[in-house]
Amino acid sequence: MSRLLTDEEIERQLGDLPGWRRDGQSLVVSYDAPDFPTAVRLVVLAGEDAEQMNHHPDIDVRWKVTHWRLSTHSAHGLTQLDIELAHRIAATARDLGAVVKEPS
Repeated sequence: MSRLLTDEEIERQLGDLPGWRRDGQSLVVSYDAPDFPTAVRLVVLAGEDAEQMNHHPDIDVRWKVTHWRLSTHSAHGLTQLDIELAHRIAATARDLGAVVKEPS
C-alpha cells in the first residue's frame, strides 16, 4: 500500500497541477471539453491510464464537462498514486483541448 502524503507534500505537488484542489481526503477538478465526444474520449483515455495503474478515479460526466475525484481508498487519504494519476489526467485533458472549469 502507498503511504499517505503529508499536508505539505500535497500542497507542494498541487502547485504543479493547475485547477486541481484538495477537498478533504480527495483531489478534485473539472474539465470543460470542446464537445461531448471529446469529454467521453478524455474519460476513456484517462480510464486506460487508471487501469494500467490499478488506481481508479470517481468520474462524473455532464454534457461536455467531466468532474474528477481521486483518493486512495485503501490508504484512507491521498498518496502519490493520486498525484501521478492527476498528472496523467491533466496531460490528456490538455492534449484534447479541455480546460479547467472553475467551481461555481
